[in-house]
Amino acid sequence: MSKEVWRFIDTGNGSPSFNMALDEALLQWHSEGKIPPVIRFYGWNPPTLSIGYFQKVEKEIDLNAVKKHNLGFVRRPTGGRGVLHEHELTYSVIVSEDHPEMPKTVIEAYRVISEGILKGFHHLGLEAYFAVPKTADEKESLKKPRSSVCFDAPSWYELVVEGRKVAGSAQTRQKGVILQHGSILLDLDEDKLFSLFKYPNERVKERMQKAFKDKAVAINDISSRKITLEEAKEAFRKGFSEGLNIELEPYELTQKELEYVQKIAKERYENDEWNFRR
Repeated sequence: MSKEVWRFIDTGNGSPSFNMALDEALLQWHSEGKIPPVIRFYGWNPPTLSIGYFQKVEKEIDLNAVKKHNLGFVRRPTGGRGVLHEHELTYSVIVSEDHPEMPKTVIEAYRVISEGILKGFHHLGLEAYFAVPKTADEKESLKKPRSSVCFDAPSWYELVVEGRKVAGSAQTRQKGVILQHGSILLDLDEDKLFSLFKYPNERVKERMQKAFKDKAVAINDISSRKITLEEAKEAFRKGFSEGLNIELEPYELTQKELEYVQKIAKERYENDEWNFRR
């Protein structure tokens, strides 16, 4: 039996506004029936702090530190917490809520989509598995995260290796379409990451950073060999094909599509009203 064909787009390193605008445009095009479901890989130039749709910049983010490190800054259309996009592979999945393989609930859809990421880790020789909060306390902590940092704790069905989170994902549903995107860490500069957020005092920051080491880890901190970005792309491309039982067909954006994405980038994701006011 032939497999369903999805598009595969690797846009390489893009600006923060372009990256978010393209995810939004893909969601829109898919909702209009113009394109099939899509898997997209991308990176960030410059390295960027992205924040979740509901986060409050003034309360949580140290914008002076963002500037000091010459980072980009953008608010995602998805929820979740702050992510430093630097040494990583970023992915997005765009698929209809009505797709026969997609469960109706957000949590179960995470599980199905993350099957592709799980298989990708296995291709890299890492024994990843799904995080499933078991106790009432763990479940409650997901509703009220203590930290502004995304990798501070695994959510439902996020990927962990040796008990520590290795991929962070966020999801939104708009126009009948699921957009899930996420960050697969190759390397991580913890000091830089923790310098980007506000804390009640230095002691709290130190305590949180110390606890973070037990909760999150980058691929190259646990792999027996150095894994390159190209290797990671190959592993996760295969992983998505197998995990979702699909065939991936490479696609290049047309000039007209690119112009439309740039328009969204300028109007929304380069707009202070969008990025700073919540």
